[in-house]
Order: sequence, then structure tokens, then C-alpha cells
Amino acid sequence: MRGVNLVALAIGMVLGCARQTDAPRRASSERERDSVLGASRLPGATGVRGALRLSDSAEARNARIDSAGAQP
Repeated sequence: MRGVNLVALAIGMVLGCARQTDAPRRASSERERDSVLGASRLPGATGVRGALRLSDSAEARNARIDSAGAQP
């Protein structure tokens, strides 16, 4: 029985030290992380939602300005 325990321990140590080939994690953008945080019920989430709304509004306004300036 002792020999079986030693073999199991050795196998566990080898597997624990083996290099793991996890699939590469896709890095999420700051916008995606903020969107998830804003959708949560964490304290400050309403402030994050407001900041995202303001950012969207400013981006839309800048796009309108850019398109108006591009027309002849």
C-alpha cells in the first residue's frame, strides 16, 4: 500500500509541475470590462453606466461633426 501511495504522490508532483498549455485568453477591451461592471449591482456601477453613456454621446457628436465637415 505504501508503494502505491508513493507512486500516486510522484505522479501528482510530475503533473503539478508540468507545463500547462491553456488556450490563450482573449484580452477584453476597457470598454467591455466597463460595460460588464456597469451592468452589475456593485457600488459605483451607476456612475460607470453614466460615464459610458456620456462617452457614447460624445463619440456620436464627434462623428456628426466629422461627417458635416466632410461634405462639400
